[in-house]
Amino acid sequence: MAEACDEVVEFTSDLIRIDTTNRGGGDCQERPAAEYAAARLAEAGLEPTLLERTKGRTNVVARLEGSDPSADALLVHGHLDVVPAQAEDWSVHPFSGEIRDGVVWGRGAVDMKNMDAMILAVVRQWARDGVRPRRDLVIAFTADEEASAEDGSGFLADHHPELFEGCTEGVSESGAYTFHDGAGRQLYPIAAGERGTGWLKLTARGRAGHGSKVNRDNAVTRLAAAIARIGAHEWPVRLTPTVRAALTELAALYGVEPDLDDVDGLLGKLGPAAAFVEPTVRNSANPTMLNAGYKINVIPGEAVAHVDGRYLPGTEDEFRTTLDRLTGPDVEWEFHHREVALQAPVDSPTYAKMRAAVEEFAPEGHVVPFCMSGGTDAKQFSRLGITGYGFSPLKLPEGFDYQAMFHGVDERVPVEALHFGVRVLDRFLRTA
Repeated sequence: MAEACDEVVEFTSDLIRIDTTNRGGGDCQERPAAEYAAARLAEAGLEPTLLERTKGRTNVVARLEGSDPSADALLVHGHLDVVPAQAEDWSVHPFSGEIRDGVVWGRGAVDMKNMDAMILAVVRQWARDGVRPRRDLVIAFTADEEASAEDGSGFLADHHPELFEGCTEGVSESGAYTFHDGAGRQLYPIAAGERGTGWLKLTARGRAGHGSKVNRDNAVTRLAAAIARIGAHEWPVRLTPTVRAALTELAALYGVEPDLDDVDGLLGKLGPAAAFVEPTVRNSANPTMLNAGYKINVIPGEAVAHVDGRYLPGTEDEFRTTLDRLTGPDVEWEFHHREVALQAPVDSPTYAKMRAAVEEFAPEGHVVPFCMSGGTDAKQFSRLGITGYGFSPLKLPEGFDYQAMFHGVDERVPVEALHFGVRVLDRFLRTA
């Protein structure tokens, strides 16, 4: 694997240097990164297909045949776009791909050009060694994950389902990374679920008028009251099978009673490990944007707000009903963007093989399941009946704040973490 370990660092750095900033509204060009990835796959003997819904918003899909034609295919996917970065805030230029002191720096180092590079490095190593996986692997590098996915996984799922024929499961970002609990334990959470996405637009309407006059039909007042109710709402605990499994396994690891009737009390006994479970024991709705008025002495006839809502599997109806109540009769709301919540089994053979791959290279670690608080391209691919897991392995040193790297300043990934990721991914994909 020595050559693959060298390549994963090279590819991560190269991909970071290709600026694929997704500012939303279609402002992104993934094609140069897609062409780079496609060229590396072609060098390994694969036949990648480049597909676009919109010019420059390019996706790459390739299939690697497995040794067992009766086995279901496995989707292995990563996105090519990244969120914006302001260079003046960074210690190094965010698109330099600089390798310094054993660390690769730049936007996408963790989210998620590192995983893209791991996939490329493993496939190329197999080509050199003559390795074939057991299952067919469908490899996909997508556009537009950091916005609506309409030009990426949504486009692929809706218009090119034939490319994913036979795929029943998929793996992608945000799982199998080292979580240090501060007490000497190393946890490796593997994602087996995602909260649904409910980005909301709230609109209040009233009577426009002069700012000096009495106005009991003030749209701003109505909107502000609704937003205050949403922000103050205490959502009830709703445990999904994945979160139940996470709490049960963590309770056993920490030697505490797994009291699922008092989830908040249980979380308080888990120390820092509660951090990756706490966001997913409830639904949430966080006000994020406000827009009203155009002059200080004019009461506007309309006021608009946006809310980032997330809901657990099986709770969308409750989420809708709660928003109806919190917004009240004077404020209308609608989904600005909606995607489904996901649930994946933690007792599946695939999950067991992911666990085994991590434990082989990190025997001191404790693998636990978790549900992502946000979402990934797995939502769109679920339309094709593909069950998604988060499995992007990294062995991280203590003090490395993995979660802070996502969309954060000075995003970076240790070289040794990439080497670990390649070895674990290779082990899992060979046997999956």
